[in-house]
Amino acid sequence: MSAVKKNARQQLVRQILWNRLIAVVEEQANVLLKTAFGPITREAGDLSAGVYDTRGRMLAQAVTGTPGHVNTMATAVAHFLERFPAQSLKPGDVLVTNDPWMGTGHLFDFVTVTPAFLKGKLIGFFASTCHVIDIGGRGFVAEATSVFEEGLYVPHMKLIEAGRRNETLFAILMGNVREPMQVRGDLLGLVSCNEVAARRLAGMLEEFGLGDLDTLGEYIVSTSRDSMRAAVRRLPRGTWSASMQLDGYEAPITLRAALTVSESGVHVDYAGTSPASRFGINSPKCYTDAYTSFGVKCIVAPGIPNNAGSLEVVTVACPEDSIVHPLRPRAVTARHVIGQMLPELVFGCFDEPLGGRIPAEGAGSMWVLGLAGGPQLEGAKPEATRFNVISIGIGGMGARPAKDGLSTTAFPSGVGSIPVEITEAQSPLLFRRRELAEGSGGEGKQRGGLGAVIEIESTEPAPFSIACATFERRHNPARGRSGGGDGRVGRITLASGRVLPGKETYVVPAGDRLIAEMPGGGGYGNK
Repeated sequence: MSAVKKNARQQLVRQILWNRLIAVVEEQANVLLKTAFGPITREAGDLSAGVYDTRGRMLAQAVTGTPGHVNTMATAVAHFLERFPAQSLKPGDVLVTNDPWMGTGHLFDFVTVTPAFLKGKLIGFFASTCHVIDIGGRGFVAEATSVFEEGLYVPHMKLIEAGRRNETLFAILMGNVREPMQVRGDLLGLVSCNEVAARRLAGMLEEFGLGDLDTLGEYIVSTSRDSMRAAVRRLPRGTWSASMQLDGYEAPITLRAALTVSESGVHVDYAGTSPASRFGINSPKCYTDAYTSFGVKCIVAPGIPNNAGSLEVVTVACPEDSIVHPLRPRAVTARHVIGQMLPELVFGCFDEPLGGRIPAEGAGSMWVLGLAGGPQLEGAKPEATRFNVISIGIGGMGARPAKDGLSTTAFPSGVGSIPVEITEAQSPLLFRRRELAEGSGGEGKQRGGLGAVIEIESTEPAPFSIACATFERRHNPARGRSGGGDGRVGRITLASGRVLPGKETYVVPAGDRLIAEMPGGGGYGNK
């Protein structure tokens, strides 16, 4: 066989293996979807799954999942290996944490890491993440002023050691959360999906007669890095800036970014961004990095696989203790209020050098409707049903240069909504309406995407509460681009007429109804 043919065959085999690896992690994610107890994971897909080499570098991610999870998880495995060196891990071990600064940004997300073995030899790691319904503390609210109020913190530790569950940890978790069976079930779902993926990887390597993953891993990382850098080199060189005003909590927030394109990559600097909030809307730097990288990649190289190599080309700088880089023990539960706006800010930086290619602003941060009830609420009777559920409200995306914006589409998170039937089955709530909010998209040559309007009441003569922690763009609309109009701001009211203005938790009195109108996306171009 000639050297040229041999090299071509080697390249083909590597591509087949790479595709198989992506199939493995996609199966990993689907196992989690099928085994998770919490509807935000099972129905909305708020999760991530990935495979790593023995150095802890992410080689492939599942398509199913969110950028905030998978891009934070890309660096999270290295933190585990600092505390549990690879050579110390054994078959049957599973590691876990929900550290906001070394995981995915808040206490509600658990990251599990499972070492994978082939004939007793370590060949890599699988990691997975999902959002649990409750972690104790104040719940999914933004009122906390430190992470200590926000719930139970689990440092890096072994969830399972040599096949034996850490029953002490499970007991502590179940004793501190409002929905113990859901949380336990979700953790076991994370364990199961990693275990299935580890078996698939071992089978794949045996099928191709390989003894390790590291050689393939180096090819994946270097190829992706080189491809990403090549895409960056096709961009104009220079520095461009953008800013964005947000509602904030105790005061309005300014996000500022300066994006620099150089020969080696893209650097984003958030100098001038508002300081950290006293309340739980701060975005830890791992989460800021995740959504910044995603925003860059959407514009520069959406087709290049997401892994340690392609992510390496984007670097991020943030002022310490700013709202995009809060220091411990800042409160962070509703961190996606800030983090999910960052791709829109990155798009704004690209508008000048890449005019005509950048969409208008969208709603950005999805609205998480944290709904609860029971005798603990003011005005409730002792027999009121106790419940704690989540629904998802989604606004509109910004209009594109040649197409309207997508309606009720969660960009950049990519999560879906939770079917109303699920929420109604878990609570005495009834969804009277869930429909498009007509006229919410900005006008223009291309119209902005429409948000949703949701109306909810209780079937019991009892009050229920709504946590407005993540409700953004009620004062600062998604801006149009190239002459397009702004999207309509969001609004949350009671049917009786009261406007709920802030990010606090409010009680909907018995007999009243909650009406939530999501913001629309900006329009593009003059009509």
